[in-house]
Amino acid sequence: MSYRDLIAWKKAMELVKQIYDVTDSLPQQEMYGLVSQHRRAAVSIPSNIAEGQAHYTNPEFVRFLRHARGSLAEIETQLLIAQERGYISKDKLNDLIRYTDELGRVISGLITSMTKTKGEKS
Repeated sequence: MSYRDLIAWKKAMELVKQIYDVTDSLPQQEMYGLVSQHRRAAVSIPSNIAEGQAHYTNPEFVRFLRHARGSLAEIETQLLIAQERGYISKDKLNDLIRYTDELGRVISGLITSMTKTKGEKS
């Protein structure tokens, strides 16, 4: 199975698209601040999923999935900052947070499935 077959990777790729779309409308002065941070964190999620799966060992894959989950928390925080600054609407924030919550559950489920047989904590 390829990482491209994983639901978590597909959903993460969709999040990248959504983050690029929302950051296109942020003010120019945020180009090297929130725009860059949002995009870096978003891109790191599917990248970590792909890299972890390519290592072919459960412990390594889980480690990269945890990094992906951390980047997801970064995005949520950055979205809250953008909304507080008035850069995105409350409705858009809620839509994106719902999506990040769903992606987080998928990643956590994948971690659980990978660690279940090893007795590790997710």
